[in-house]
Amino acid sequence: MSYFVHESSYVDDGSKIGEGTKIWHFCHVQKGALIGENCSLGQNVNVADNVVIGNGVKIQNNVSVYQGVTLEDYVFCGPSMVFTNDLTPRSKYPKGVAGYKPTLVKYGASIGANATIVCGNTIGRWAMIAAGAVVTGDVKDHALMAGVPARQIGWVCECGVPLGDDLECTDCGRIYHMEDDHLVEHPPLS
Repeated sequence: MSYFVHESSYVDDGSKIGEGTKIWHFCHVQKGALIGENCSLGQNVNVADNVVIGNGVKIQNNVSVYQGVTLEDYVFCGPSMVFTNDLTPRSKYPKGVAGYKPTLVKYGASIGANATIVCGNTIGRWAMIAAGAVVTGDVKDHALMAGVPARQIGWVCECGVPLGDDLECTDCGRIYHMEDDHLVEHPPLS
């Protein structure tokens, strides 16, 4: 095997796991799940049927990635954060897969501990969702979101540092500007 699975975890036949991925204690990867290379699934992670997880994704303890959720490369899911896949669930009236609303978390986005992502929304590239936030709508690339419901409170650099009004990163030096209400990185100076 080119990946690691702890002896207490279950990986169903029909799932695919990329090279270098580590699946730690008490996890379950269900049939049809596709997990990329060099991912890390912490303790008690459940990956449902037909979920797609990109390369370099880190999913911390106690996270369930339900059917309908797609995580692009280098997404970070903090401890005990929550995905949903049904906007109006009823135990007595299950809808099944036809009723699931898709959720897309784009390249490099981070979701803080105990945050909730309501289904049917897209989290933009390099966005940062604060711990405990409840996301109920689409999130722009590089947006810094906090609160219940989550509201944009600023912008964040690709490296993860919140940006000031000048839109220059104090850590890595990247410089951004606004175009049509979206944050865009300046090309590097030569």
